[in-house]
Amino acid sequence: MADRTKGPSAPNTPSLSREQAEKRADTFKQATSAALRAIGGQKEADVSFHSGNMPLAPISLGEKVRLQSPSLNLSEEERKRIRGAADAQALRLKHHDFALHAARQPAETQARDVYDALEQARIESVGARHMKGVAANLRHRLEQDIRVSGLDRMTEASQLSPVVGLELLAREKLTGQPVPEPAQAILEKWKQTLPPNALSALDEMAKHQTDQAAYARASRQLMAACALTEDDTASEDMDANNDSSQAADSQDDSNPPPPDQEENTSPQQEEQEEEISQPQLMAGSSESSSEFAEEERDASMGEGTGEAAGPGRQPENEPGLTARGYHPYTTQFDEEIRAEELCDPEELSRLRHQLDLQLATLHGVVSRLANRLQRRLMAQQTRSWSFDLEEGILDAGRLSRIVVNPMLSLSYKQEKDTEFRDTVVTLLIDNSGSMRGRPISVAASCGDILARTLERCGVKVEILGFTTRAWKGGQSRELWLQNGKPPEPGRLNDLRHIIYKSADMPWRRARTNLGLMLREGLLKENIDGEALLWAWNRIKNRQEARKILMVISDGAPVDDSTLSVNPASYLEDHLRAVIDMIENRSPVELTAIGIGHDVTRYYQKAVTITDAEELGGTMLQSLSALFEEKRRPRKRAR
Repeated sequence: MADRTKGPSAPNTPSLSREQAEKRADTFKQATSAALRAIGGQKEADVSFHSGNMPLAPISLGEKVRLQSPSLNLSEEERKRIRGAADAQALRLKHHDFALHAARQPAETQARDVYDALEQARIESVGARHMKGVAANLRHRLEQDIRVSGLDRMTEASQLSPVVGLELLAREKLTGQPVPEPAQAILEKWKQTLPPNALSALDEMAKHQTDQAAYARASRQLMAACALTEDDTASEDMDANNDSSQAADSQDDSNPPPPDQEENTSPQQEEQEEEISQPQLMAGSSESSSEFAEEERDASMGEGTGEAAGPGRQPENEPGLTARGYHPYTTQFDEEIRAEELCDPEELSRLRHQLDLQLATLHGVVSRLANRLQRRLMAQQTRSWSFDLEEGILDAGRLSRIVVNPMLSLSYKQEKDTEFRDTVVTLLIDNSGSMRGRPISVAASCGDILARTLERCGVKVEILGFTTRAWKGGQSRELWLQNGKPPEPGRLNDLRHIIYKSADMPWRRARTNLGLMLREGLLKENIDGEALLWAWNRIKNRQEARKILMVISDGAPVDDSTLSVNPASYLEDHLRAVIDMIENRSPVELTAIGIGHDVTRYYQKAVTITDAEELGGTMLQSLSALFEEKRRPRKRAR
């Protein structure tokens, strides 16, 4: 990735307007994502950008790639840092087996961190061996991390953590290159404190760096030598031998006994053999038995004393929330709030003015599309009549014919049924950090134009946003830590659901609220499943005959705090379950637009765009297609 998207020679050129800087940042993100997918060998890799100075995404995220969103200044130093992180995660997709890594992961927290760091060192050593540009980017990222960590200021070996020390030693051993100069002095001191068997384990790791399984075994030996975990490699070999011996025994058991021996079997022996065979049959259906156990456990919890849901317990009677075992650790810190309550009126007005200035050029194009949508909707609402009928309302316009010829019968008319039904539209906008910059500005402006246009046509519009109250878990995670880190905590962050415009609020009153999306510090993590469920709960109880829910997002659901203590697909599985419930068991029509992210793998009706500038046209075209659909039988809600 060394030579991609060089951009202007002077990144901080004063003549560069804000719009040009945002376009340059978007181009850099697109090029970085494309190069990452090419190096990783995965065309459909899930790549998302998030604000803030982000460290390298942990291996526990699985195949999801998270990168720091480039700033508008986009200095050369920042380019190299983002490229280095992108290359590191691209090589992870190419040279790492996530299932094998998880199967051999130690239980201790610090040992797990060391285990991940050693594996990342192996991935980068193997992957960058024949790519000089990638190797340069990785080296630059390593140098930056060392400078930030302040290793050059450390004087005592005890100041260096085992995670950093073992990772640097592994990189030095695997690549054959010395670590960056700021870390050499302290690393040499720390290396002298290691036992001899730790150094021999490092040699084994270097010997097997192309074999992940053998490398993982040597890594466990290294951590055991440093007293970070137990050396269970011998037990693994013993388990393998036991498995082979059990396989041999089962093969012997499969041979039928001699006839005379079978005839001499006593009834007591038959009963014993039957008792022994039952656990083997149950083991063959472990999946169904575990599902039955879960159902029994859920039933027993439901027959309790009816206490209120506390930390770690699932709220009852919330459709879709408990899908596939999903639950929040606690909901006491979650927030549903109106936009005007998060900001004072003066700042809202200033942000709205800033939004108008940023999108002056976009406004004309989207307005023309909005006017076209308005004409189509108004045409569908035009009253039409059937004439010359034998019953209905007397047609006064044709009474003159009766005066001329009294022998003619009276003419009646009836109003035709219009296909346009009373409709409400909810626009749910992703307010995560990766939307910062041009995407969130365009989304806010398009929501504004959409609300104004549909309001003229008698269609009510609700605009909602979703994010979290804090990075890294907030008060929910603090409570979890105070309670001793109970296992399987579920969602571990504080939700923030924002109402920019309710369906019954006139557009003129909600206009300034949309400027809140530009407020610094508002955009954080995105937990899409619960946000979608929240928006659905708001719209499903409306009185309108037709309900449309449109989602605008630029990535899969991601929350570091939740994913660090749950399976990598925890949030994504819940999102899929909620979407399935809405699409197949609800009268609400669901559609989605993905900005630089393929949402068609989640939603049945979805469009993916590569540039935020396309959002306005795509959004209005999607709505036009929905409104122009012929009335069709829908699946009944169950």
